[in-house]
Amino acid sequence: MSLQLIEAYIPKKHFEKVDEKLKKFESTSYVVRDHSEEKFLVRMIVKTTDSEEILNYLESIINVVDGFEATLFPVQSHIRRKTEVEIEEENREKEENRNSIQRASRHELYVKIESMSNVHMNYLLFVVLSSIVVTIGIIKNSSAIVIGGMVIAPLLGPVIALAFGSILGDFKLVRQASLTVFAGVGISLLIAILSGIVLPVPVESEEFVSRMQVDYMDGILALASGAAGALAILRGSPSSLVGVMVAVALLPPTIVLGVTIGAALWPIKYDEIQRANNSRKFALIFVSVIFLILLVTIFFNNHAYSTKVVG
Repeated sequence: MSLQLIEAYIPKKHFEKVDEKLKKFESTSYVVRDHSEEKFLVRMIVKTTDSEEILNYLESIINVVDGFEATLFPVQSHIRRKTEVEIEEENREKEENRNSIQRASRHELYVKIESMSNVHMNYLLFVVLSSIVVTIGIIKNSSAIVIGGMVIAPLLGPVIALAFGSILGDFKLVRQASLTVFAGVGISLLIAILSGIVLPVPVESEEFVSRMQVDYMDGILALASGAAGALAILRGSPSSLVGVMVAVALLPPTIVLGVTIGAALWPIKYDEIQRANNSRKFALIFVSVIFLILLVTIFFNNHAYSTKVVG
């Protein structure tokens, strides 16, 4: 049975009413201590599935009345003698959990995802290192190296935070996550452009070419990977995100774009457009001339045939 510890600091003048309410929630352990002259400390060990409801209640008070505090901790181990009723209930819950999706509480999710949206030194270092690894992998046409760079890349975190903030309507989180994504992509693009200027462009590399082609299967991949990422976040299992990082990595196509920019390999150049326009004009003139020749030939052939028949 998964447990969590909730610590609530409650002003003494509000304690009686809050204590009565908290005792109505199911808990494995409920302890009250005298913390200071102004506050009591309530420590509740509860099931993970019940913690969100309790935190919602405490949050509704904290947003209105000053002096309240609440903290959530994971419980690694809780040792005590269990009654036969508790053992039966625990076995029943295990059986139910096999057929249901476990998820983290809303408060845990928000704290975890908010931390993903921040720009910090580790994030920038990982972006630089992963960009270098992916660039080398694409130049050497090594899928193993490219996959290694995908796993290192930290761009998935702020992208998830951006989606989460958009759903909640948290514009502060959206703004912070967007800046973090743009910072990561900008650094990767700069490294790739410099690489395209200095290093040879691997135009024959399958890893290079494959990042320049998009079809409907990529849309299906994005939807499936996004669902897997959302499920991993909800369950609070970051290890499951490794596969999602590989599936929807933004870094390889960004590196390919930067390399092509650095090597001036534009998909469409202005002089090529001009040549195409000129070629189209000449093609129209040529086709028109051929068409006129065919018409004249057909006319004279018909005229000669008519004259021969009449004569």
